[in-house]
Amino acid sequence: MSTNTLQQQLLEAGVHFGHLRKKWNPKMLPYIFSEKKGIHIIDLNKTVVGLEEAAAAMKQIAKSGKKILFVATKKQAKEIVMECAQKVNMPYVTERWLGGMLTNFQTIRKSVKKMHSIEKMLEDGSISINKKERLTLTRDKTKMEKVLGGIANMNRTPQAVFIVDISFEEIALAESRKLDLTTFGMVDTNSDPNKVDFAIPSNDDATKSIAIIANYLTAAIVEGLKEREADKDKEEAQEKAAKAATKTETKVQAPTEAVDNKAVKVEVSKEATTTEAPLTSEAQGIKAQEAQEAKPEPEVVERPADDFKKIEGIGPKINQIMIDGGVTTYAAMAYAKPEQLKDILAAAGNRYKMHDPTTWPQQAKLAEEGKWDELKTLQDELNGGKKA
Repeated sequence: MSTNTLQQQLLEAGVHFGHLRKKWNPKMLPYIFSEKKGIHIIDLNKTVVGLEEAAAAMKQIAKSGKKILFVATKKQAKEIVMECAQKVNMPYVTERWLGGMLTNFQTIRKSVKKMHSIEKMLEDGSISINKKERLTLTRDKTKMEKVLGGIANMNRTPQAVFIVDISFEEIALAESRKLDLTTFGMVDTNSDPNKVDFAIPSNDDATKSIAIIANYLTAAIVEGLKEREADKDKEEAQEKAAKAATKTETKVQAPTEAVDNKAVKVEVSKEATTTEAPLTSEAQGIKAQEAQEAKPEPEVVERPADDFKKIEGIGPKINQIMIDGGVTTYAAMAYAKPEQLKDILAAAGNRYKMHDPTTWPQQAKLAEEGKWDELKTLQDELNGGKKA
């Protein structure tokens, strides 16, 4: 989609309408185009730039296999955000944000497990439940599904959070920032764009505006998921080709070994027949020096830094902090002590002191050994890098 076409669609959807001047946040000044009849008009050029940057970042997160949590509890955004999240199989919250849904994720998971146990109890016909008990359980299940249904399949904290109206969802934003998650948000003229990593200046009250922004980002996530599947298919094809090549090599090497052994015997017999004159000590020293000078020096190959974002509890910022602190590979992190990692986090600022790197060396060891299935199983049992 070209920039002009996107701008025209945003204009028709009313994305450029902001709030009244008396409600504005001065930090939104760079994103305001003008004022008309006491209402601020958002610069759609800045909206397009922010939207494209956010879409590119979401595409990469989806391609890496991480989850993005959609948050929108406003009445006009609930259904739109729910449909978009379900389309890409991402978790969502559209009814009520429970306090501690991210920072106290372990307790939230207990509530989700309770909901699943009630579902099994109602579906299992072998358990005898009277009419009153069944009615009570059905009501509890409906109530819990309404609040927790969108995160029922979210086994660990997400990599990023997309929020519609960051002023309205201030608790969700605060928890996301506390856990150092990547934050995306629709920011109106009454909000602070510096509170999110990827701000999309837009009208967060109109249904059409929310729909066009959410659908654009959802399309980017779909592209990322397709690329991930294509990469997996390509890797599987390469593995099959490599296995086939090794099989053919072993078949070819078996009959040629006998020929090589005969050739070695002939060469040994020739060397035995030809005798060389013994070298003097001075000649031997010169020959050894020439051989040492002719020996090439080994090349030092620098290993590129590993992607620590694959470790539960590490986001893009902490990934860079670890690299700047000298921990650049999975092996280095695997043999590092949690106290050393805590010192690196503390040196980066007070904001990062609350992170617990206790399980990071264990995860890094599995990543270094290429045991990705075991790493995923371990991460399902962890909560943001902490033991559940």
